[in-house]
Amino acid sequence: MPSVSFENDSTHIGRMIVNFGPSHPSAHGTLRVILTLEGENIVKAEPEIGYLHRGVEKLGENLSYTQFIPLTDRLNYCSPILNNVGYVLAVEKLLGIQDPPRSRIIRVLVSELTRISDHLVCIGVNAVDIGAFSAYLYIFQVRENIYDLLEMTAGQRLHTSFTRIGGLYRDIPDEFIPICEDLLKDCAKHIDEMESLLTHNPIWADRTKGVGVFTVEQAISWGYTGPCLRACGLPHDLRKVQPYLDYETYDFDIPVGTTGDVYDRYLVRTEEMRQSMLIIRQCIKRLKEIGPGPVIIDDYKVALPPKDEVYTHVEGLIHHFKLIMHGMDIPSGEVYCATEAANGELGFYIISDGGKSPYRIHVRPPCYPIFSSIDEKINGRLLADFLSELGAMNIIAGELDR
Repeated sequence: MPSVSFENDSTHIGRMIVNFGPSHPSAHGTLRVILTLEGENIVKAEPEIGYLHRGVEKLGENLSYTQFIPLTDRLNYCSPILNNVGYVLAVEKLLGIQDPPRSRIIRVLVSELTRISDHLVCIGVNAVDIGAFSAYLYIFQVRENIYDLLEMTAGQRLHTSFTRIGGLYRDIPDEFIPICEDLLKDCAKHIDEMESLLTHNPIWADRTKGVGVFTVEQAISWGYTGPCLRACGLPHDLRKVQPYLDYETYDFDIPVGTTGDVYDRYLVRTEEMRQSMLIIRQCIKRLKEIGPGPVIIDDYKVALPPKDEVYTHVEGLIHHFKLIMHGMDIPSGEVYCATEAANGELGFYIISDGGKSPYRIHVRPPCYPIFSSIDEKINGRLLADFLSELGAMNIIAGELDR
C-alpha cells in the first residue's frame, strides 16, 4: 500500500501526501509519483525517476557494438525490435553502410508488428486500470499471435535481438507470410471488437475525455513526440518527416487528435494500428515481388561470414576470428540517429574513438519528457484521473530509467 503523511501547517491543513509507487499494482513498473492531495483532488504530482536504473548506457562503453544489441531489447520491452532497429541504424550511419533491400523490408515489417503489439499493451492495460477488463481479453490474443510470429522468426518471443549491424540475424521462414496474412485479418477483427466495447462507451468516455488535455505548444515545450504529441493535433511522425528504411515509399497516414486528452490518445493509437497493418501488407507484397535474397551485407569486416565459409576457407575463419575477438573497424566520430518508436522519437547518440567499444552511448527515450510533465497534466484533477492519465502516457520504466 502507498505510504501516507499529512501536512499540518496553517497554510496546508488537511493536505495528504501519498507515495504512489514504486511498487504499486497500477504503476506499470517501478514508477514513483509523490501525490499531494486535498481530499480527492490532486494539488501536486512530483515524479521521481530512477528506480529501474541499470546503467545501460555505461555498460555500452565496455561492450562491442554488436554486444550492445541485446541491451536495447530491455529498453522498451513491449516493442524490443523497434529498439534493435533504431540502434543498428545509428551504427550503420556511423559506418556509412546500408543493409540489403530485403532486410530493409523485413525490418519495416517486424517493426510495425511490434508497434501494434505495443499499442495493444497500452490500450489494454489502460482499459484494465479504468475497469474495462473485457477489452483487455479481446485484444491480448492478437499480441500473443504476434509473439508467436516473432518466435518463429527470431527464436525469442520478447527479447528478440533480431537485427545485426548490416542486416538481420536471419531471413523469415517460408511459413511466416501466410501466417502473418491470417494474423492481419484477425487483428482487424479484434480491433473492431475493441472499438465496439470502448469508443462509444459512455463510462469509457467519462473516464477519458477531458483528462490530461494538452495543447500543441505545451506538448512541444515538454519535448513530446509520438502518439502523445499527435493526439494534441500535430502530425509529426519521423517515418514521414525524416524517413528511414524507405518509409517514404510506403502509403500510410498520420492520425491526429484535437485535445491531447486520454480519449484522443486512445483513438490515435487505435488508428495507428490500422495504419501499421496497411504498411505490413505493403511489405508482404514487396517481399513476394523481390523474391529471395541476402538479408545482411557481405562485407565480412562488419558482418560474420557464413558458417560454411568459416569451416572450409581460411579467409572466412580469419574474418570470423577478428570480428569476435577484436570487433569491427569503426571510424572515429559521432552520430545521432532517431526513429519513430511506439511512444515517439527514440534516438541513439554514439561517440566513437575508433576502438572496439563506443566511447559514449546516450539513449534519447520518448518516455522521459512525457513522464516529466505529469504534474502539469494532472494538477487539479481527481485521484481517479491519475490512473487514466498514467496508463495513456504508456510509460515504460526500462527506457525511462535506462
